[in-house]
Amino acid sequence: MFRLDSEFVQMSEKEPLMCNGSKNLFACHRTAKSDVDIKIEEDLRRKLKYFFMSPCQKYRARGRKPWKLMLQIFKIAIITIQLVSFGLSNEMMVTFKEENLIAFKHFFLKNYRDSDTDYAVYTRHEVHDHIQYIIKRNLTVGNHAFEKIDGMFTPLSLCQDFYRHANISPANETFDIDPHVETECISIYPISPYKNDGLANDTNFTLDFQRLLAVNIYLKIKAINLQTVRHQELPDCYDFNINIMFDNQAHSGQIKISLSSDVNIKVCKDWNVSDSTDNHFLLIVLFDCVAICACLLSLVLCTRSVYTGILLQFEYTTHVSIQHGKTVCRSERMEFINGWYILIIISDTLTIAGSVLKICIQSKELTNYDVCSILLGFSTMLVWIGVMRYLSFFQKYYILILTLRAALPNVIRFSICAIMIYLSYCFGGWIVLGPHHENFRTFNMAADCLFSMINGDEIYSTFTKLRDRNYLVWVFSRMYVYSFIPLFTYMVLSLFIALITDTYETIKNYQKDGAPFSELQAFIAECRDSPDSGKYIMDEEASTSGCLCAPCVYCA
Repeated sequence: MFRLDSEFVQMSEKEPLMCNGSKNLFACHRTAKSDVDIKIEEDLRRKLKYFFMSPCQKYRARGRKPWKLMLQIFKIAIITIQLVSFGLSNEMMVTFKEENLIAFKHFFLKNYRDSDTDYAVYTRHEVHDHIQYIIKRNLTVGNHAFEKIDGMFTPLSLCQDFYRHANISPANETFDIDPHVETECISIYPISPYKNDGLANDTNFTLDFQRLLAVNIYLKIKAINLQTVRHQELPDCYDFNINIMFDNQAHSGQIKISLSSDVNIKVCKDWNVSDSTDNHFLLIVLFDCVAICACLLSLVLCTRSVYTGILLQFEYTTHVSIQHGKTVCRSERMEFINGWYILIIISDTLTIAGSVLKICIQSKELTNYDVCSILLGFSTMLVWIGVMRYLSFFQKYYILILTLRAALPNVIRFSICAIMIYLSYCFGGWIVLGPHHENFRTFNMAADCLFSMINGDEIYSTFTKLRDRNYLVWVFSRMYVYSFIPLFTYMVLSLFIALITDTYETIKNYQKDGAPFSELQAFIAECRDSPDSGKYIMDEEASTSGCLCAPCVYCA
């Protein structure tokens, strides 16, 4: 789909095709034809040659300015500026959420330190003490407050999950347990007095540690992100739904404590910013509207070009079928579908959707920051990749895309085999080493660790963290790591690089000695009319007059 559009067009102007002894369908199919058939075939060749010309060649042929090229350059500039502007706002939002999460951990978790990886308690007294500490905390620092309904603070929820019945006696090695899990919750107002005589005294809430699975404390805190005011943006209101969990599912004597927060961003009910004007907001919206208009125009032009290519493909396949009794292969039909235009169409669609969503966010109608950032980020990435299309007219600059396109089928087949081996190591490491090594605790972590080892990271730590483990696990870990590193680092990566290198050398030889012509390229190469001949302007005038008389495929 991605083609070197003007390569064979330029070669056709320099070298005539030799027909002696050739079996080429178009170069040597010299049968008796009427003058009308010859004229139609020459016109088709000229149309095809013009279709595959570069923007500069088209300008020489018909004097048409490369509007699409200029539009794409303009669009890259405004979309990049738009993304940077929104990225700064998104960064402030993410930073605000992360800093609040850290603040909540220091505020609600007793003696919490940032360096704590496993924050836990080990005695019943510590569990009661930490729960009381959380309930008695009052928000005094920062722009935070508990949620209020009708002037009253909403209570926090204190819930415990426990087995329906459990009678466990480790000393006698006996147990009687009903594994059905039940949940009990009570509501506690965060500012109400709370005595230190245990949970049961004031709240009628008793913890049976033999049956206890988890204690969860739920509370909602509100905050306003005021830092956006300095950047001429209205602040958002945040609802932090906090969950503090005391995890006792393992019944190992260690009760892990974790704090998580689910954030809801919404528009504030009432606001007033002194000395504020709408000029900055209007300029941002106007800039977004310009980006939308540019993308709409680009979308229309690229869609029209794709449609023109489809019509020309139909005309060419019909001509080959009628005049030569042949069927055009799929690869040659795909030459008419410019993959770069498809990429630009996708990019324009995403940019339009992201820009509309950005306007809604700026006007505080919506707060979908993540969705907007994904749309704008992905579209900007595609726009910059689309610039490669215009480097296709310069062979030396376009060699990367040519190499990737040619090597892609072999790389995919090779990658499928490599992925099967990689997955086998992921499953093995997860199941065997997961209980003994933190980097293999989950399947995703095992996959990440192995990928890091391929790139030379995590090798030493993987060895050292398994040094004092069970002997069988230690032997397996050595066999596992010593076999994985040579296999993927020395063999798989080397073969992968060899595939790319071999394709690169082939492309360089083609550029030096010339690549073999396809039937389509050979058909176009018989056209000897250069872009400066003036015949392309005559074709355009004839096509325009034909459009006024009757509809036809030449008018696309």
